Amino acid sequence: MEYQLQRENPIAVFDSGVGGISVLRELIRIMPEEDFIYFGDSKNAPYGTKEKEKVRDLTIGCARKLFDQGAKGLVVACNTATSAAVRKLREMYPYIPIVGIEPALKPAALCMEHPKVLVMATPMTIHEEKFHVLMERYKEKAQILPLPCPGLMDFIERGDLDGEDLHKYLEDLLYSYRENQVDAAVLGCTHYPFARKQIQQVLGENVKIFDGGEGTAREMKRRLQEKDLLCGRQKRGQVVFENSLTDDSKIELCKKLLNI
Repeated sequence: MEYQLQRENPIAVFDSGVGGISVLRELIRIMPEEDFIYFGDSKNAPYGTKEKEKVRDLTIGCARKLFDQGAKGLVVACNTATSAAVRKLREMYPYIPIVGIEPALKPAALCMEHPKVLVMATPMTIHEEKFHVLMERYKEKAQILPLPCPGLMDFIERGDLDGEDLHKYLEDLLYSYRENQVDAAVLGCTHYPFARKQIQQVLGENVKIFDGGEGTAREMKRRLQEKDLLCGRQKRGQVVFENSLTDDSKIELCKKLLNI
C-alpha cells in the first residue's frame, strides 16, 4: 500500500553487510542535513556467492522493513543486490526514489585514451547480465578486465582493513595485474573502498582507482529533489544503524567505518 512520503523522513541505505557505509559516507557529505537509516543484512552475508533469486528475496524483504519505518527513499548500496532486485523494487514501489549502485566503469574507461581497466567485483556481479551490458557499452573505449574477488568482502566484514592476511590475499589476487600494469581499477563492491589503501599499494601509485559511491549519492539527491522530498533543515541530520545480527559488534564496526 502506498504511504505518504514526508520531507522529514529518513533516507534508507541497505547493504548485505557493512560495505555500504562507503556509500553512506558520500550521502552524508552531499546531504549532511538528512536523516539516514543504515541496515546491514550481515546475518545473510555474503550476497555475492548466493543465487540471484535468493538475493532478490532477501533484498525485497529488507526494503519492505525499511519502508515500513517510513523511509522516503532507498539506496541499495550493494552491487549484487542492485543487479538482483532494484528493477523489481522499482516496479513494486514506483512512487519511492530507489537508487542502486553499479561499478564505476564509465569514469574509469574515459580517464585516458583507451586505458586498461581492472574491474574488481563479487563473482555474482561479474556474471550478471547487467555487468556484461555495462562492459559492452565501454568496450571500444577501454580494455576491460573483470576480476572476481571471492572472500575480499569478508575481510571488511571482520573489520580487518590493514592486516597481513588482507595484504597477502591482495598480493596473490593482483600479482599478474601488477606485473602487466593496468591504468585504472574499479572497486565494484561497496566493501572494497575500505581496502583501497592496500589495493593501491599492491597495484602501484600510478593506477587510478574508482568507486561508485559519489555518483550514487548525487543520483539520490537528484531524485529526492525531483519529488520535492529534500528535508530543507539547516542542522546536521542523524544516522540510525540496524543489522540483522542481534549482537552489537556490527553496529560498532559500522560506526568505526563511518568515521574512518
